[in-house]
Amino acid sequence: MDLYRKELYERVAGRLAMLDITREVTEAELYEVIDAVILDAGREKSSPFAGMMHYRQVLFAAFRRLDILSVALDDEDITEIMVNGYDEIFVERHGRVERYEYGFTMPEKLADVVQMIAARVNRRVNEASPMADARLPDGSRVNLVLPPVALDGPSVTIRRFPKEPVSMAQLIEWGSITQEAADFLMILVACRYNILVSGGTGSGKTTFLGALAEFIPADERVITIEDSAELRLRNIRNLVRLESRPMNLEGQYEITIRDLVRNALRMRPDRIVVGEIRSGEALDMLQAMNTGHDGSMSTGHANSAKDMIARIETMCLMGGVELPLPAIRSQIASGVDILVHLGRLRDKSRRVLGIYEVTGVKRGEVAIRELFGFKEEGQRDGKVIGGLVRTGKELEHREKLIRSGKEGSMDSGALCM
Repeated sequence: MDLYRKELYERVAGRLAMLDITREVTEAELYEVIDAVILDAGREKSSPFAGMMHYRQVLFAAFRRLDILSVALDDEDITEIMVNGYDEIFVERHGRVERYEYGFTMPEKLADVVQMIAARVNRRVNEASPMADARLPDGSRVNLVLPPVALDGPSVTIRRFPKEPVSMAQLIEWGSITQEAADFLMILVACRYNILVSGGTGSGKTTFLGALAEFIPADERVITIEDSAELRLRNIRNLVRLESRPMNLEGQYEITIRDLVRNALRMRPDRIVVGEIRSGEALDMLQAMNTGHDGSMSTGHANSAKDMIARIETMCLMGGVELPLPAIRSQIASGVDILVHLGRLRDKSRRVLGIYEVTGVKRGEVAIRELFGFKEEGQRDGKVIGGLVRTGKELEHREKLIRSGKEGSMDSGALCM
C-alpha cells in the first residue's frame, strides 16, 4: 500500500470538508484542492511539483471515479484487473499477470466502489446476494463477489476489451493464425459452414469469433446473442444485438440466452451468432443450425476439440428435454461443421491450435478429423515459434462449397485438398 498516497488522500478529504457542503464541489475545484495539497506536500518533502503529478489523477479518481480501478482502466496495456482485497490487486499486461503498484486506501473505499459499479447497472450485492455480473460504460465485463463468500474481502474481476475490434489481419500479424488457415476459414464462413470456437478461459475465443464474423457477407441479417455484449460486427448493416438479463431484485423477469435463441428464430435471421453456449441453449443452437440457419457460430469452453463435442452433449442433456444420446450426437454431427480450437502456449501467446471438420457419427460417437494442426518449431527469446500446418486430410463435406459456387474458385491447397 502506498502510505504516502493515503496521506495525500486524507489531506484532500480534510480540505474538501471545509468547503461549502450545501453544494457539490465541481471538478475544477477538486483539481484545485488536489494541486494545492500536492504542492504543499512537495515543499515539505523538497520534491518538485512535476515529480509528484502522477498522484493528481490517482487522487481525482479516488473522489470522482472508481478510485484506483479508474487509473488501471485508463492504462491501454492492461487487459484484466483482479482485485483480491483492498490492497491486493493484480493486472494482466501483454498476457502476463503481475502485482499492481497501487491499491485502495482503505477497505471501505473498495466496498463503496463495488456498490457504485452494481448501482450503475441496477444490481444489488450484499450478504444475502453476494455475487453479481455487471458492465462498465466502456463495455468492460465485471464480476463482483462479496463476503461471506469472498473470505478476504470483496473480489472484483474486470475483463477489458479493445476499443477497436481485433481483425483477422491483426491475428495473422501477431502469429495467432496463418494466412493460409485464415483464407480457408474465410471460404467456409462465406459458404455458410456452421462453426464453433473452443478453448480455455482467456484463450481469445470471443476475440476470434469477432474476427471470423468479418467474413460474413455484409448484406445478410445477423443476430448476436450474448450474456454481456462484447461482439462488434461493424461490417454487418442488418444487425440485431441481443443481451440476456438477470433476475431483478425480486427474483423475476430473467431472460436467458436460451430464451433469446428461441426468440431469434422468429426474427428472420440469416445467421445467429451466440457469444458462448454454456447450458441448455446448446440444444436450441443445434436446432437452429439444422433448420435453415446455416453459417451460425458460437464459442464454448473446452480443453480440446474432442472435449468440446463431449461438452455439447452434456449441455444438451442439461436442456431439460429427454433425448437419447444417439439422437443428440446425430444433431451435433448434422449441425456443427467446423471446430476451431484455441489455446495459450507457455509463452502466454494465444494461438489457433487446430481446425477440425465434424464428419458424422461413426461407431456411435461424433467423429472429427484434423484439417490444420499447430506445429511447434522451437523457441526464441522466450517466444514459441510455430504455426498451423495442413495435415493433408481433405475436407469431406463439400455440399455447401458446391452450392455457393466456391469449390472451383479457390486453389486446391487453400481448401486442404
